Parts: sequence; C-alpha cells; structure tokens
Amino acid sequence: MADHSPAGPLEMGAGMDYPEHERTYSMFVSLAKYGSLVCVALLIAMAFGFFVSSAGFFSALILFILVCAVGGFLLR
Repeated sequence: MADHSPAGPLEMGAGMDYPEHERTYSMFVSLAKYGSLVCVALLIAMAFGFFVSSAGFFSALILFILVCAVGGFLLR
C-alpha cells in the first residue's frame, strides 16, 4: 500500500513568502500593461503608415514613439 505520511516541508505547512508573491504579481501586471501598450501603438503606427498615402516609415515611427510616450505617461 502507499504511504501517505507527510514527506516534506510543503505538507508540514511551510510559510509562504508573500512579499515575493506580491512583487512577482506586480511585475507581471506591469509587463502585461506596457506590453499591451506597445502592441497597440505598433498596430496604430502600421495602420497609419499603410492607409495614409503621404505618410512613410519615419512618420509612422514618430507616431509610434508618440503613442508609446503618451500611453506610458497615462499608464503609470
């Protein structure tokens, strides 16, 4: 038969490192927030560069940087 007695610190009720959990969660939320901002800014800049006939690569790049800067300011 199988032995179901506690075999390690997890089964004995090991203490959790809550400050580390909170730091990891905060880092994940920040990464998701700013990663989404960069994706949205990239899509906006690509659409601008494609649909506006007089706009080129550099105009779309300037728009991308501008959207990232304004979005970063608003998200902090």
